[in-house]
Amino acid sequence: MYLGLHHTHILLRYFILIMLVVVIAMAVVGLIKKKPYGRIDNKLSLYLLIFTHLQLVVGLILYFVSPNVKFSADTMKDPSLRYWTVEHVVGMLVAIALITVARISSKKLNLDSAKHMRLLVMNVVALVLIISIILLSGRRIL
Repeated sequence: MYLGLHHTHILLRYFILIMLVVVIAMAVVGLIKKKPYGRIDNKLSLYLLIFTHLQLVVGLILYFVSPNVKFSADTMKDPSLRYWTVEHVVGMLVAIALITVARISSKKLNLDSAKHMRLLVMNVVALVLIISIILLSGRRIL
C-alpha cells in the first residue's frame, strides 16, 4: 500500500507542477493581452485546486504510514527526519493554502484583471515554495 501511495504522490506532483505553470501562464497572458477571465481560466484553476487537494489527502495518508516520519526526541536532530516530519509537511500545507486562497478569492473579484493578478501572484508564490521544499530534500524536480 505504501509503495502505491508513494508513486501516486510522485505522479501527482508532476501533474500539479505542470498545472501550476499552465495556470500562471494563462494569468500572464490574460493580464498582458487584457483578456477576460473565461471558462478555461476558471476550469484550469478548479482542476489545479482539485488535484492539489487530492495530493494533500494522499500526502497525509503517507505522512502517517511513512517510515521516514518519526515522532521522537531525535527527530529535530536528524536533518532527514526533521525534513520529512516537519519541513515538508508544513511547507506543502502553506503552498496548498496559497493555491486554495488564490482560487477562492479570485472568484470573488469583479475585475478580470484582478482575477488574473490574484491567480498569478499567489500561484507563483506557491510554485516557488513547492520547488524550494522539493529542492530542500536534496531531490531533483524532474
